[in-house]
Parts: sequence; C-alpha cells; structure tokens
Amino acid sequence: MKKTKMILGLSLVAVSGLILVAADHVDAPAVTGNAADITDVYTFQGQDTNNLAFAVNTQGLLSPNATAAATFNENVMIEINIDNTGDNIEDLVIQAIKRDDKMYFFGPYAPTTTGTSSTIKTAAASGSVTISTYGLAPLIAEKNGMKFFAGPRDDPFFFDLGQFKAILGGTASGFKNPGTDTFAGTNVLSIVVEVPKAMLGTANKLNVWAETKKKQ
Repeated sequence: MKKTKMILGLSLVAVSGLILVAADHVDAPAVTGNAADITDVYTFQGQDTNNLAFAVNTQGLLSPNATAAATFNENVMIEINIDNTGDNIEDLVIQAIKRDDKMYFFGPYAPTTTGTSSTIKTAAASGSVTISTYGLAPLIAEKNGMKFFAGPRDDPFFFDLGQFKAILGGTASGFKNPGTDTFAGTNVLSIVVEVPKAMLGTANKLNVWAETKKKQ
C-alpha cells in the first residue's frame, strides 16, 4: 500500500454520453512542465456505447524534440476520481502509476480514504500497458472489458490564445471562425482507460476530476 500526497487537482462535471473537458495549461512553478502537471481531463462515451472513456493529459506544451525525452514519474500517481452520488466526494477511483516501462492501473474501486491522501489497493489491479514510444504506433492493452493506454499524444485541446488576449485588451469583440490553434505542434503525455459503465454504478450523472499525487 502506498500513501500519497496530492499536488494538484483538475475537475469537471460529466454526463454519460457527452464529451466534456476541463483544461489548465499553466500551473504553479512547482508543478508546471513535470509529471505532476495536469493539462486536461476528458470523459466521453467509448466507441462501444456500453463503455465510458477517461483521459488525463499531463506535461503540456511539449515540443516534438522534448516529447521523446518526456517520461512519467514513478513517484507520481495519476488518480481519476468519480462521484456517482452527487456529493462531490469520490465514490470510486481509478489509479495509474508507472513502473519501469509499463503503466499499471487499479480500479475502479471504492477508496478507503478520500481527499488529499490516497492508498493504492493492490488487490484492485485492473491491468497494465507498455508505455508507448513517441513516433511509433500506440500500444493498447485490454483486460476484463477494460482498455488501457499510456504515452505521448498530440495535444487535442484547441485554444486561440492570441485572439483571447485581443478580446481582453479590447481590440477584438469575439473569437474568429476558424481560429488559430495556439497548441498546434505541441504534445502531452496521456493516460486513457476505457471502462464498462456497469463498473461505475447506476447514476445517470457523474462528477469526475483528476489529481496527481506524490508518494510520501
């Protein structure tokens, strides 16, 4: 069992069947640009409509040259929190942590503690996947109806930073269509896990947020 301390969190509200996202590409200096820095969280229905997919992106604004050297940290756990009762307290967690060249996943399971500290329930291991290498085909593992991925991806978040600054400065009244993708050509490190909805309870609305937690 590994006790961990929360570094930062990022939250969103998700309704099954819809794509929702929260984004945060600039964080405090203690976490910006390292394995603890979450940029985006996505929750969406899988290609198999019986499944729900969760994606957490970290280490934003990686250049192509920096992407090849970027790695997950074995002392940083990525935790997806799922509230299926509407009280904004996690009822289920999905945890991911790197060991050597693999990402190991645990859950979804009901945690013994909630909030800023977590433990990994090793008996709740759900699968693992070899971390994909930048520039090569992505590696996806499947086990017990779940799918797993970990590795570099093109940053999928679209934001026109220049136009946003113009709006704030009063020189523009709105965004252009199409706009300019400020994050084009940059990458992130991602974990993605696809889970049968039956593992998530019977609620028709889920609150979902992600955290990175450092081993104490």
